[in-house]
Amino acid sequence: MSTLIARRCFVSGRVQGVFYRASARQKATELGCSGFARNLPDGRVEVLAVGEPQAVQGLLDWLWRGSPASDVRQVDVQELALEELEDLPVGFGQR
Repeated sequence: MSTLIARRCFVSGRVQGVFYRASARQKATELGCSGFARNLPDGRVEVLAVGEPQAVQGLLDWLWRGSPASDVRQVDVQELALEELEDLPVGFGQR
């Protein structure tokens, strides 16, 4: 059985209205990560990534690049214990 990890990320810059969430969902699905991406009222995007360490790291690396129209300025990453999650996410959602 593989080891899963979870990371909550807050992405700042021009990341709303530029297909950032949809592109994050596509990349996460490609890498085999579950979780979600959602817009926050302050202009940031919150991303929850759950998966095998290499897959999650691949998504974290991508968050810095983002969609072609985005301009990522900062990615703050918080480590989460799986027990901190109410439910283990299935698939990757866009909220």
